[in-house]
Amino acid sequence: MKKVIIIGGGPAGMMAAIQSASCGCDVTIVEKNEKLGKKLFITGKGRCNLTNACDISDLFSNVISNPKFLYSAFYSFTNEQVVDFFNKHGLPTKVERGKRVFPASDKSSDVIRTLEKECKRLGVAVLLHTEVKKLQIKESEVTGVVLKNQHTLPADKVIVATGGCSYVSTGSTGDGYEFAKEAGHTVTAIRPGLTGIVTADNIGKQLQGLTLKNCQVSIRRESGKQKSLYDGFGEVLFTHYGVSGPLMLSASSIVGDKLQKEPLILHIDLKPALDEEMLDKRILKDFQDGINKNFNNAIEKLLPKKMIPVIIELAKINPYKKVHEITKEERENL
Repeated sequence: MKKVIIIGGGPAGMMAAIQSASCGCDVTIVEKNEKLGKKLFITGKGRCNLTNACDISDLFSNVISNPKFLYSAFYSFTNEQVVDFFNKHGLPTKVERGKRVFPASDKSSDVIRTLEKECKRLGVAVLLHTEVKKLQIKESEVTGVVLKNQHTLPADKVIVATGGCSYVSTGSTGDGYEFAKEAGHTVTAIRPGLTGIVTADNIGKQLQGLTLKNCQVSIRRESGKQKSLYDGFGEVLFTHYGVSGPLMLSASSIVGDKLQKEPLILHIDLKPALDEEMLDKRILKDFQDGINKNFNNAIEKLLPKKMIPVIIELAKINPYKKVHEITKEERENL
């Protein structure tokens, strides 16, 4: 019986343990946290977006860099097989907008529990509160792991499933990169991907918590002469540091490298279905409907309430000015 040690008890570690134990291996998960699946618990706002029900070719088209690298992984264990796995092990799933697959219960804890139960059924040993200090390597062969307390665990195979550097508080502190270097691998420079984007102004903080739906977003260089680096349609969430939400998570993977080198300009079109002329007519209609209202009260139908003070400031229009007194130039500013 092969002795397999898996460093990291997240979803990758637990799945690796289940597959290894299914092949008849003696498997031990070594996890430095107090429980398995700590990061998985907060995934998808605690709901855990398991996979996507799209055609497998669509998965490749949504991988930003080097999709060929994932070819064997996607076809060895397809998105359909992911759903089948959880269904067969007692976790019902559902498909939502954008073909996103979630547990029917909307609880990431149920996903963790399903993986834990299968590990237990297959006899996988779990060592919690146990940190690996380094790999044990003899004559270019990995023969086990050395724990932080200097104790050594021998193994025929070691699987490193530590995750990257995101969410340090969940234990993702980049240990795997060091283990890879120890084993002779080259580790390229790392940067965030699928993350929110920090803005230079404080508008994000002013609008914190506001979600914009059905807006058009583009990200360009400051010169603005070249075509946009990213275009997208969907949802944007304002945060204390800037912007997040599905569009920004996708954008970060594309413009991340550029942001390391230069500041970029983010354009958000709140009314993508309207050109300037149509928008002006819409504003005039709102003004006509509230002809004696103050400006700040006349744009309540046009904008989310939280955004009104920010837009008033940007448009440089007196909020208490009566709308019938607002000039064409001021409307253009708006």
